[in-house]
Amino acid sequence: MRKEDKNSLLNIPNILSLLRILLIPVFVVLMIQRKIMAASAVFFFAGFTDVLDGFAARLLHQKTKIGALLDPAGDKLLMTSAFIVLTIPSLNFPHIIPLWLTIAVISRDLLIVSSAFALYKLRGQKSFPPSVLGKSSTVCQFMVLILVLLFNSFQISFPYLSLLYFLTLALTLLSGIHYSYIGFRIMSVPRKG
Repeated sequence: MRKEDKNSLLNIPNILSLLRILLIPVFVVLMIQRKIMAASAVFFFAGFTDVLDGFAARLLHQKTKIGALLDPAGDKLLMTSAFIVLTIPSLNFPHIIPLWLTIAVISRDLLIVSSAFALYKLRGQKSFPPSVLGKSSTVCQFMVLILVLLFNSFQISFPYLSLLYFLTLALTLLSGIHYSYIGFRIMSVPRKG
């Protein structure tokens, strides 16, 4: 891949990531209008673009620096907006995500982003590989969103969602603590030179 290609915005994976970001306001507006089936379809399609952009980047050898930022930004913006809108009780959906879970999820993400920025600025740390706890936490968070959207779309009552909420909270908090520990370890290593 040529150097200019590594910084190119207009390739298939990046367009898919941008599409995911552009679908977020559509999803939010549909949710506020209580068009839950249409909103869910938009959410699932936006989520599918995440699978497609990663596949396209590998298959077409179109991994770019911009894509490395756009892809996770699109994921986090989509999930954060879904958590927020599914926490609003006045929308009167059968299943509402508890405020404490939404606060925990967003707080952990803010902690990770601010810590990564600080480590980059202070230590030049450029790579931040996800941990098993981090991946497990993200999977649980995504499952919460999928199930709440599905159960609300089809008006299904499911009393055991609270178990998934607590599991997601536990993994979110543990992964936040784990990432903080990793950050402190990096900061405690004496700088070379």
